[in-house]
Amino acid sequence: MERVYGMSFRRALRVVGGAVVAGTLLFGSATAASADEIRDAQWPLKAFDAEKVWKLSTGKGVTVAVVDDPVYGSHPDLKGNVLSGRNFTDGGTADHGNAGDHGTAMASLIAGHGHGAGKSEGVMGLAPDAKILPIGIPALGDEVGDSTISDWVRYAVDHDASVINMSIEGRFLSDSDRRAIAYASQKDVLIVASSGNSAQTELGDLASAPGVVAVGAVDNTGKIWAKSDSGKQMMLSAPGVQITSASAARSDYPYRRADGTSDSTAYVSAAAALLRSKFPNLTAGQVVNRLVKTAGLPPAENGLELPDPHYGYGFIRPLRALTQDIPAGTKNGPLKSPQADPSAGTGGTPAGNGDQQARGQEEDGLDMGVLVVIAVAVLVVVAVIVIVVVRRKKNDRNGPPPGGFSGPGGPGFVPQQSPYPQHGPYQLPGPYAQPGPYQQSGPYQQAPGVGPGVYPPRLPTQQRGQ
Repeated sequence: MERVYGMSFRRALRVVGGAVVAGTLLFGSATAASADEIRDAQWPLKAFDAEKVWKLSTGKGVTVAVVDDPVYGSHPDLKGNVLSGRNFTDGGTADHGNAGDHGTAMASLIAGHGHGAGKSEGVMGLAPDAKILPIGIPALGDEVGDSTISDWVRYAVDHDASVINMSIEGRFLSDSDRRAIAYASQKDVLIVASSGNSAQTELGDLASAPGVVAVGAVDNTGKIWAKSDSGKQMMLSAPGVQITSASAARSDYPYRRADGTSDSTAYVSAAAALLRSKFPNLTAGQVVNRLVKTAGLPPAENGLELPDPHYGYGFIRPLRALTQDIPAGTKNGPLKSPQADPSAGTGGTPAGNGDQQARGQEEDGLDMGVLVVIAVAVLVVVAVIVIVVVRRKKNDRNGPPPGGFSGPGGPGFVPQQSPYPQHGPYQLPGPYAQPGPYQQSGPYQQAPGVGPGVYPPRLPTQQRGQ
């Protein structure tokens, strides 16, 4: 289902397995065993070796904007980590969502902190100390409001987000939307977007836009999810199959499990938050550079030409991204620089504000007198060159053969090797992180007793929380 607000988009809706995790997992009423099951069901944390990751970075000091359903900020696994934000459907705050699960789920995968003794219960996000800036957008099928991606992105940038999670599938962007993406790039804010869940072979405008990180989904073996959209602009992939996350305010259904590129996008945003916290001087492009250069592939795919339309440069490995010695590289890293003026075409102006660029052109303009002086100087130089050439022909006809450093016979031009080669540092052997109990047969290993369609048992009704 799609809605039109100057462009068409749809959330990269997750395919929910079993609808929700059953009522044993109630706030404050779950047994220790059921609490363990929720945490154990978060297999990506085992794959990432999150305990080691959190010794290096927890995302503290970083704000991640979640453009989605309003977030239920009072969820025990999120309380204290959700800012007020803005709900673009009614103009209020976006931290009290209690209807749509999607925004709350994404927020929990990014910055969930669990609850209970030692925060051992509930959902943990990959960046548990990051702050969530919720940006509420209309639910599917809701025609309330007339905001667009441009409004949402600019609000996020202007309210101090350094990462913007967009688990939505934007098929058509307006010029205003593209200018907003350029604005985010100019302000050094990273946008991460879902590729989509329709197995299409072409990405939508949002995921393929310059400056945006497009994300695909992989399963617990590191293999690409069959429904993950693909395209030449794919940048990274991350866990997106059988993902357990928090749901909105439902007293009997506080968690859910689902598949989708929405979840993988949230994990990439969380990994970016970890890096922005640990390396605050890196630009958005340099953060992506670290993720790209430490990404991995399942062993059977190590011969792929990168970036691959399905995997991009591979699945993220946050521990390696935080620990490996990687040169910062160029400002934009592997990201293409978006245009401030989309109407300028592919050869248009660099990212920035169009009015500022126009003013810069006026300030840098040269008056006619200066141009005349320059023209005369050029003519004098040309005359001197002609005289020198004529004298050489007369007096030095038997000089050395042609060749020189850059002339015929010389070494010629040596092309600069791309910092993002098709083969090399992205195919490091091994799993996501360091070997662990969940990595015995590949990058991911399913938690014991938790497989597709397997959910923790439901306790009798009388043991559910109120």
